[in-house]
Amino acid sequence: MILAAGLGTRLRPLTNDRPKALVEVGGTTLLEHNLNRLISFGFNKIVINIHHFPDMVKDFVKSRKFDSEILFSDEREQLMDTGGALKKAEPLFSGREPVLIHNVDILTTLDLGQIYRNYLETNILAMLLVSSRNTARQLLFDTDNQLAGWKNAATDETLWSEQPIAGAIPLAFSGIHIISPELFHLLPDARPYPIIPEYLKLAKQHKILAYKHLEEQWLDVGKPETLKKAEIFLKH
Repeated sequence: MILAAGLGTRLRPLTNDRPKALVEVGGTTLLEHNLNRLISFGFNKIVINIHHFPDMVKDFVKSRKFDSEILFSDEREQLMDTGGALKKAEPLFSGREPVLIHNVDILTTLDLGQIYRNYLETNILAMLLVSSRNTARQLLFDTDNQLAGWKNAATDETLWSEQPIAGAIPLAFSGIHIISPELFHLLPDARPYPIIPEYLKLAKQHKILAYKHLEEQWLDVGKPETLKKAEIFLKH
């Protein structure tokens, strides 16, 4: 699932007349970059959620020949946030296979096909891709890589799955995660809500683990000034 419904406020003015999914890097849209990579790894069914200029996204996909079944989860009436977006899109999935979730404004050189296959060999509820980046908001993990908390370093606000733990390891979430189909049944009904608080609740009884990658394998293309970096990133 490619999360492409956001308003793209950080990319304004580029998103004043288009969704962030259709902002271009090196002459190719973010959506096409990510669709092509996911398809190259063997993902043959991809759901895209849409809200901001939704018909532009639909028309763009129809204008290309992608070697994958592409479905849309239409949020034009209400933006659902990540948690609500997953729950709303549940009927579009088989309910039998894990789902890889990927923010549209993230570029990565990671082998997502291999990471997905690694996930298939586990019996965990969710795998969250993270790295040791210096960000304001960080996920906190215990020494077994289990999700334990969340912290806003700017405000010192901290949320814990259960009790605070000493020596929690702070890692930055990379906007890519893989979930068991079981997660859909554990999420609240479809309404706008973020996913991280739900992960923290579920981590009390389920395995939600970190998958650590190198910072240089990843780029957030969320601001206009990062677009030039993105062109260089894609050449490596």
